[in-house]
Amino acid sequence: MALLSVNVNKIATLRNARGKDRPNLLEESLKLIGYGAQGITVHPRPDGRHIRWPDVIELRQNIDVELNIEGYPSLHFLEKIDQIRPAQCTLVPDPPDVLTSNAGWKVFGNEELLRDKITRIKEAGVRTSLFIDPDTIEMKELLILRDMGLDRVELYTEAYADSYGSEKQEAVTKHYAHCAQLCDSMGLEVNAGHDLSAQNLAYFAAHIPELKEVSIGHALVCDALEWGWKTTLETYLKCLTPSYIMT
Repeated sequence: MALLSVNVNKIATLRNARGKDRPNLLEESLKLIGYGAQGITVHPRPDGRHIRWPDVIELRQNIDVELNIEGYPSLHFLEKIDQIRPAQCTLVPDPPDVLTSNAGWKVFGNEELLRDKITRIKEAGVRTSLFIDPDTIEMKELLILRDMGLDRVELYTEAYADSYGSEKQEAVTKHYAHCAQLCDSMGLEVNAGHDLSAQNLAYFAAHIPELKEVSIGHALVCDALEWGWKTTLETYLKCLTPSYIMT
């Protein structure tokens, strides 16, 4: 069964809108964990528009599930990874001003950058993942990442989410499944995230048996506005349960 890591950026966005401490990020994260979240994901950005580094430190000190920190591997970001030592660090190719992660890494041309950063993070004892797009990644690039010592890839799933419910759904899903199989055959474990939801998650998990972890924030928080945390977590966890996805 793939693990569910909840991205809590949107909770911080709501808090920051009023400049005080409501909702309290740690309290809400602990609620999510109490309702079954198996990990917490954060993506601090240089402008501090949602998650901030003091939040990340507080989470690291107070949660008993895996902490996954996403971000672009700037010098400051890497220093924070060295300091905080999360369970997992997911590298994304985002420039500072983008709204959300919207592309996978281009390995060709970034070999030296990625090799140095992956090595540094692994030396800190942190599992290292890399955001990739199955539509653009080449097998040679996956081989390069494997030889760099990368632990996992995170499949960028916007194309899958956009295809869900359309005539393209089956073909797109097969494409993702093929990419996951390739990664697994090379010893690269597979995560996934971006626009996964209660509507499309079970189908995805059923067709990607290599899946280790999904990171979901926006859709899960939107669903919680209607259902509340408890029902929302139960729903998402059910989508990842083998007995459910096989029906």
